[in-house]
Amino acid sequence: MKRLTILLLLAAAACGPSTRAPTTPAVDQGPFSVILFIGDGTGLTYWSAAKLASSELAIERFPVVGLVDTEASNSRITDSAAGATAYAAGVRTYNGAIGVDPDTAAVRTVLELARSQSMATGLVATATVTHATPAAFAAHVPSRNMHWEIAAQLADAELDVLLGGGRRFFDGAERPDSVDLIERMARRATVVESPDALAALDPGAVTALVGLFAAENPGAATERRPTLPQLTDAAIRVLERDPDGFFLMVEGSQIDWRGHDNAPLQEVVAEVQDFDMAIRQGLMFLQRRPNTLVLVVADHSTGGLALHPDERGVFGAHYTTEGHTAEMVPMFAIGPGAAAFAGIMDNDRVGRLLLQLVREGG
Repeated sequence: MKRLTILLLLAAAACGPSTRAPTTPAVDQGPFSVILFIGDGTGLTYWSAAKLASSELAIERFPVVGLVDTEASNSRITDSAAGATAYAAGVRTYNGAIGVDPDTAAVRTVLELARSQSMATGLVATATVTHATPAAFAAHVPSRNMHWEIAAQLADAELDVLLGGGRRFFDGAERPDSVDLIERMARRATVVESPDALAALDPGAVTALVGLFAAENPGAATERRPTLPQLTDAAIRVLERDPDGFFLMVEGSQIDWRGHDNAPLQEVVAEVQDFDMAIRQGLMFLQRRPNTLVLVVADHSTGGLALHPDERGVFGAHYTTEGHTAEMVPMFAIGPGAAAFAGIMDNDRVGRLLLQLVREGG
């Protein structure tokens, strides 16, 4: 009886108002941010190729998976310009269009919406920053080939981060109008033009960062410096200082080019692995700031890539075309709002969902 009485007293004490369970420190959720990773030309087989060579891919950690129908307004097969405009503005447009609708009227992009809501904004690419995918988020021209005009619009877009190649399009000594856009951007941003200069910089100590690391396109993944993961890390470290959150688009540009080249499998895998390591940077930030949507998608697939082993059992790349293809592409999402990207949807719906999430703050 004495033992029962003691147990009852202990139970009553545990239920009393004076006893509280220990609490763990709250995680800093941070302001709502979006990191959009676009693997140019990265159809499902490209991820399968990388999986053959990797023990684990970053995309395996994403709980939400979807498929995207990638067509343009004037073709079942999209190019990168129309594909990026669909994601950037939620509008299907014609191949070659940058940030404009089928009537060539400018359409507001998710990056521009983010900036209007005081969020920081950034673009990162392994191509020229005037290339179709990054351009579609911050420029509005009827043709993707208008690199000089795209550069001028990027220079005036007040981006907090702009990293990639294409220095010649901003250089007054190269430009047809002789306007020095690099000097213009340097008035509000730290400008670096070499991997060593970026490595020596503390990105967390600058308010805005422009890095133009090649006159035109940077090299392939096996020789490219800085790497895409390094660029992504630098971009996040600049942008995360903004108390209102940020929107960042990171493109693995040259996966597509290996498909156009019908390149050997190891070259394809090198580009996808570089992209996957950049995605890991996004996931590491998500761990620190859970109020972050990380979305990975492709604008289209390229090359009709198939994987098949030879007589020794060694897998190689086999292609059906040097162009883009019409198949749906995979999409991976994690973070607030991720559930909306499950299932099968058109590419312009992806863009409209991004606009809605940024407008509503997640």
